Order: sequence, then structure tokens, then C-alpha cells
Amino acid sequence: MPEVITHDGAILNDEWIVVERPAEGESLDIPSRPALIPADLWLAGKEHFLGRQDIGVWFDSHQEPEMLEGLVNELSVIAVNFPKFADGRGYSIARLLRERLGYENELRAIGDVLLDQLQFMKRCGFDRFVLRADKNAEEAARCLNFFTQGYQAATDTDIPLFRRRAS
Repeated sequence: MPEVITHDGAILNDEWIVVERPAEGESLDIPSRPALIPADLWLAGKEHFLGRQDIGVWFDSHQEPEMLEGLVNELSVIAVNFPKFADGRGYSIARLLRERLGYENELRAIGDVLLDQLQFMKRCGFDRFVLRADKNAEEAARCLNFFTQGYQAATDTDIPLFRRRAS
């Protein structure tokens, strides 16, 4: 079973499966275990999915999280796909979900997730990380806590370091 890393560095078995977008003309095939489906498809069929704790959504980096405004906390898990490590739009999606839309449940990073990105993802609001398959999950805790202080305000603290030092 794949692994998921928590915000504090624990390694857990990942019970969620990412359901890929079906090809045109095909229907969405949801497995009998907890599943993450494309956010726009969840929204299109929300009357069938509302209240189901075993169905979450995933965003691709080009999608806007505002499509779920007013509904985000109906979802127990939201994942954001990083199609390649150089695509930083997922960081903005996480901040929007946490700060503008008030999402309070599990937010996970999936896709091309690398160890050196974990702390930055955590500061943007992610609390679960599914590493790229060739990365070592044992190193994740060290990477998540490499720095003890952040200079900027973020989702983990709204006070920048210069203000914290002055008080």
C-alpha cells in the first residue's frame, strides 16, 4: 500500500486512491475504497457525493478552487496535484483553500512531490504529502522540520519574523 506523510513527519499507509479523469465518453469509475475524484466531476454530481466521507476531490494545477466555494468543508480530503516540481500553482491553490475559502480538513499534495518542497507546502497549508515514488519517505520528517522559523507570514503563522522578534 502506498504511503502518506503527515505534517509532523509520521508515515502512514495511504488508504485513498486517486481516480484519474475518465476519457471522453467514459463514465467515472469509483472504487469501493476511499477515493479522490476530479473536483469538477464531484461538483457536477455533488447531490450523489455530499455527506460521503469516503469521497474527496483533487485539483489539477490549472483549476480554480473557488469552484467549490461554500462547499469545501463538506469534503474530508482535498488533494492538489503537482504535475511537475516546477509548477508552483498548487501552493496558491492551498493558500486559497485555507485562507479565502476556510477549508479546515485534510489537504494533501500529490503528484511530483519532492522532499525539498515539503516544508514550503506545509507552510502553505498542506498537512499530508504523497511523495513521488522514487523518494524516500523516511527522510520526510527531517525535511518537514529543517527550519525552525519562517521569515514570512503563512498559514502556520500570520505574524512575520521581524514582528515576532520585536514582541
